[in-house]
Amino acid sequence: MDSNNLPDSLKKIIVSEEEIRGIISRIAQEITQDYSGKNLLICGILRGCFIFMADLVRHLELDVEISFIKASSYGSGKEPGELKIVEFETLDKYKDYYIIIVDDILDTGNTFYYLEQELKSKGFAGVDFCVFLDKPERRQLPVSAKYTGKRIGNEFVVGYGLDFNEKYRNLPFVAAVE
Repeated sequence: MDSNNLPDSLKKIIVSEEEIRGIISRIAQEITQDYSGKNLLICGILRGCFIFMADLVRHLELDVEISFIKASSYGSGKEPGELKIVEFETLDKYKDYYIIIVDDILDTGNTFYYLEQELKSKGFAGVDFCVFLDKPERRQLPVSAKYTGKRIGNEFVVGYGLDFNEKYRNLPFVAAVE
């Protein structure tokens, strides 16, 4: 499926393939500059981050280690519900590392708030967040990301890793759902 043939369930493109490439390049340059010479762990929140994170780490010009956390607050709907951390790998061996948590979208802030409290208590050298998309008007808790791809309005979006009932993750762009 390409951006010229959107299915009826999608109403418009929010982030094009070309814009995504620019976002990846910009954020990778910022992270490379900020973390040069430091021990860095990139930790993605599955499943939505996987495409963004893969593209991002391929553009970093420094050595990194990679890990994942599985968390969900959406279930099968469009509105966030109870936060569930399904997997939280033991990260003790990375205590002297800086950690960047990567996610597809920062919405209510519930997941980031919980992870920030949890990770800061583990004694990392530093904890930062990186998101592809940010919906600041939906924020319920006082969190932000150091690295943000694009701010968007309060629309439910899919594509480039973001899903609706596990569908549309494979779209090479981001589109608003009808």
